[in-house]
Amino acid sequence: MSNSKQIIVPHLWYDKGAKEAAEFYASIFPDSKIKNVTTIHDTPSGDSDIVTFELWGQKFMAISAGPYFKINPSVSFIVNFDPSRENDASEKINEVWNKLSDGGTPLMPLDKYPFSEKFGWIQDKFGLSWQLMLTNPEGEERPTIVPSLLFVGDQCGKTEEAINFYLSVFKNAKPGHIVRYPNGMEPDKEGTIMFADFSIENQWFAAMDSAHKHKFNFNEAISFMVYCNTQEEIDYYWERLSAVPEAEQCGWLKDQFGVSWQIVPSKMDEMMSKGTPEQKGRLTKAFLKMKKFDLAELQKAYEDKEKESL
Repeated sequence: MSNSKQIIVPHLWYDKGAKEAAEFYASIFPDSKIKNVTTIHDTPSGDSDIVTFELWGQKFMAISAGPYFKINPSVSFIVNFDPSRENDASEKINEVWNKLSDGGTPLMPLDKYPFSEKFGWIQDKFGLSWQLMLTNPEGEERPTIVPSLLFVGDQCGKTEEAINFYLSVFKNAKPGHIVRYPNGMEPDKEGTIMFADFSIENQWFAAMDSAHKHKFNFNEAISFMVYCNTQEEIDYYWERLSAVPEAEQCGWLKDQFGVSWQIVPSKMDEMMSKGTPEQKGRLTKAFLKMKKFDLAELQKAYEDKEKESL
């Protein structure tokens, strides 16, 4: 079930391994494939591979762009193995766990927990972490893969505020479940969020607070691309989400919680995958100079309607 209208797409940053990582994931999850690999040249990171792929029917993107950002567990992906959807959900979860274990590190062993018959949290050999869960199929169906935000350090305790903020910014937004920490779960404070989920633009996200000591926080290694059809939409999201002026670059921004977003024109993918090397070169050169994307300028660079300088 491919979500062709997926407006929010997770984007993964690797030093060199984007293609290798995408192939690894596509070999592990059902209904997965590499859609496109494009190389852009002369970026600040040299030549960068951009990989578009699908995992279990959901769109992802990855880039190889140098060692600037390292993926960590502040953003992980929950994978729902739903017995009402998959006959062999329980066997499948074991199989996926074993494949991700190759060179990976378990953060929570695959086991029975109060919230799930079978759950495990694992960081794979590329640094990306996955929460595999045998889901209880009651309630509204959740997609197979759900990005999950972990609010730690100085962001701990802000999960609820963040969810309300995202629900206010994005259209087609709705809250899901909220489970709060009870008393006696120190260092986690009573009433903070143990688990919550919410949907924005038909994309489910999960979020939680953790007061334990973690050596990581949100960074650019995992960002969320928001596809926009018009300049008006680009301006709207940019204005509401961008909170760190020095992080604004090439369509990227950081929000007040430190989460990275990329506000991109929907046409960008098509131009990048279908363009001639010259068109892609001009497009790359144009967007590298921008902070917020200017759709008309990008289109002009792509179509080369620049007037010859006299």
